[in-house]
Amino acid sequence: MAEAILIPISFFLFIFAIVYLYFTTRNKERMALIEKGAEASIFFSEKKSRGTSTGKILLLNLALLLISVGVAIFLGAVLEEMRVDPDVAYPGTIFFMAGIGLLSGFFLTKKMDKEK
Repeated sequence: MAEAILIPISFFLFIFAIVYLYFTTRNKERMALIEKGAEASIFFSEKKSRGTSTGKILLLNLALLLISVGVAIFLGAVLEEMRVDPDVAYPGTIFFMAGIGLLSGFFLTKKMDKEK
């Protein structure tokens, strides 16, 4: 019974510790650079403002992932009708199609960055 409570709490504490360490370390590095006289413009990269926004890339990859998972469930049902074991058909097609969706998202993102 204690494991049911202990595991989620430890998971969220782990995530919180990673985020906390990331931001505190980043803040300390920036403060040290400012004390040495560095300008604030070094914290913002020019490449980021020139390229495609992160939101568009995330939305594109998420859309392709969800589309490919939907197609995978359909293909899993087709394979199940062809007498393939459902324990193999569904997970196999979902992982395969999700990989294809993410790979196509990677190439489309790369193509979008080249156009800019």
